[in-house]
Amino acid sequence: MKRKEFKKMKKATSKTRIAVKIGLLVSLTALLVVASYALSLRQKAEQAVENAFEAVPTTSKSDLRGSGKVEPAKDNVSILLIGVDETDVRHEARGRSDALLVATFNVEEKSVKLLSIPRDSYVYIPKVKYKDRINHAHAFGGTHAAIETVEELLDIPIDYYVKMNFNAFIEVVDALGGIEVEVPYNRLEKDENDKNTIQLVKGVHTLDGRHALALARTRKLDSDLERGKRQQMILQAIIKEMASVKSIGKYGDVIEAVGDNMKTDMTFNEMTSFWEYAKGGMPKIDTINLKGTDDYSRGPYYYQLDQADLENVRQLLQAHLGLIPDSSNLTDGSSSDVFGATDETADGSEDIK
Repeated sequence: MKRKEFKKMKKATSKTRIAVKIGLLVSLTALLVVASYALSLRQKAEQAVENAFEAVPTTSKSDLRGSGKVEPAKDNVSILLIGVDETDVRHEARGRSDALLVATFNVEEKSVKLLSIPRDSYVYIPKVKYKDRINHAHAFGGTHAAIETVEELLDIPIDYYVKMNFNAFIEVVDALGGIEVEVPYNRLEKDENDKNTIQLVKGVHTLDGRHALALARTRKLDSDLERGKRQQMILQAIIKEMASVKSIGKYGDVIEAVGDNMKTDMTFNEMTSFWEYAKGGMPKIDTINLKGTDDYSRGPYYYQLDQADLENVRQLLQAHLGLIPDSSNLTDGSSSDVFGATDETADGSEDIK
């Protein structure tokens, strides 16, 4: 090889080595940035969950669990999701529960059942020892009274709870950049401060936090049952957005949004163990709604639950938690994934609209 050609080849090799070194340096820097971000998120999340932790006394129905404590990574568990009508303006220590949803998790099936309980359901409230609207339970005795009432109603243990107020809901949706949902009708609706400032427009829209909250609360043009279905739809829209790749960079804002507006009796490790359900794709979510009738016989409005349907739902949730053998007659037609809920009731039959 001629000297000139050798120098040329050596120069090209040197450039290649430099390019490789630069590439490795960039990759290493990117890896460190990602790792630092992940560590920062974890630390921020751990602090947020630690600040939000608030234990509640166990209830009599929780004795169904026996003496051992459940572990979400290996046990079937239930969570009560409580949305309370508290804001900076209202300053209520114990607001009414504006939304009550029960989620049961079956670790073997990697499945979730999501039940919406109508807020005006006429039920027995152990705290006061008489029947009233279920949304009054939280006002009577806070989280403990709400858990007791739901356990009494469904005859299942509530293993954990997560409680968020209006501020948290609004800020979480805004931190995600909004959620895409279908608005059923045009309506001027109340905002988080009970002012008529939110204009809902029929159709599929990306809603910010204030509009999403108004949609979750409205029921004047339909019913408590439809309201529950919208809350299920909105929750699934939030899950879908959280699971999307484009939302990864927003997790820090979501954690900050929760801030002081959430309470839970889950530890950070317990909370993160639920990610097991997302391995291999998001889990199937079956949405359930309780049948009932409008009742004005006592003067004020109540939602009178259908007892046969309620018993059916009880058995479904008990079986899903592994408390009884699975003998449910419910069809698979009532299920949905996180990308949309069905319009079917707990017995698998479609609602007539």
